[in-house]
Amino acid sequence: MVLIALVVPAGAAAMSPLLEWRDPVYIVAGFAGIAAMTLLLVQPLLACGYLPGISRTFGRRIHRWVGSLLLLLVLVHVIALWITSPPDVVDALLFVSPTPFSLWGVIAMWGVLITASLAVLRRQLGIRPRTWRIGHKSLAVVIVVGTVVHVVLIDGTMEIWSKYGLCAVVVMANIAMLINSLSRYKSTRV
Repeated sequence: MVLIALVVPAGAAAMSPLLEWRDPVYIVAGFAGIAAMTLLLVQPLLACGYLPGISRTFGRRIHRWVGSLLLLLVLVHVIALWITSPPDVVDALLFVSPTPFSLWGVIAMWGVLITASLAVLRRQLGIRPRTWRIGHKSLAVVIVVGTVVHVVLIDGTMEIWSKYGLCAVVVMANIAMLINSLSRYKSTRV
């Protein structure tokens, strides 16, 4: 099921007739965004140990690497869009873009950048594990909500039903992660 959610949206986007009129850099930007979106499904599943054959401990280790890949894909997405249209990216980064999807994408991007920065600097900053978990999960909510709204508002190469399906499973996986976290927290408090 997870594999279908990861492959179908990209496959459907690859068959979009809108790609005929796009430059290769723009296509790379779009597919980097799609790949990043699919990682938002994988991340909570890894962190909670929900993927078959992967222990929770090993899943968390992979979660870190996938987080790095997510950051890289977001950077490729933004840089490639910058190459195709610098004024649009500047407007989005300054929150003055007339397209609402840009604003949500920038919010999600900042969530990813802040999360990555805190992950790298958490020991130097003296962030306690419990504080890190709460902050990381809060930022994950910002990233997921921002990304899902960003994706839903875009009329582009992603096929509508696979796009909505991917958004739905990303939201469900992240809600499951939050419920799992709350139940683990409550069980440790008893």
